[in-house]
Amino acid sequence: MKMHLDEKIWLTLSFGMIMIFMLITGYQAFALEMGPPSNNELIDPQKVDQTAPFDKPGITKVGENEYEVVMTLQAFSFNPGNIKVPAGSTVHFTLTSKDVVHGFEVAGTNLNAMVMPGHIQKITQKFNKAGTYLVLCNEYCGAGHQMMSTTITVK
Repeated sequence: MKMHLDEKIWLTLSFGMIMIFMLITGYQAFALEMGPPSNNELIDPQKVDQTAPFDKPGITKVGENEYEVVMTLQAFSFNPGNIKVPAGSTVHFTLTSKDVVHGFEVAGTNLNAMVMPGHIQKITQKFNKAGTYLVLCNEYCGAGHQMMSTTITVK
């Protein structure tokens, strides 16, 4: 089969672009250590309420302008709800789900995580601007999914 010169050029360029993208992705994953997290922390979803730190969900001051929020997500609610922190605070979230896969998205920030039963999700966000941030579940979790929200108030 004879190929036209234009076809050979497009095939060569396409293959070259794919190889460049693969090299960039490999460089980011290994040299810059931007790969997915490998320190999976597991928890028995049937015993969340008896397992520390989820046996006492809430917000704790852990340093100067630094807070830890231990939160459980379950059927259409966040526990605790309505978190309050001062402006300029760094907040470390430790999350798990008691029942199904939930989402944890803080509108107006780049904070977005998938929270799965049996796994512990840890994420950190600095809240510099005062205001009320809406926290939503962005993974469909059942018939009352649209009602699953809370707020983070930064003063």
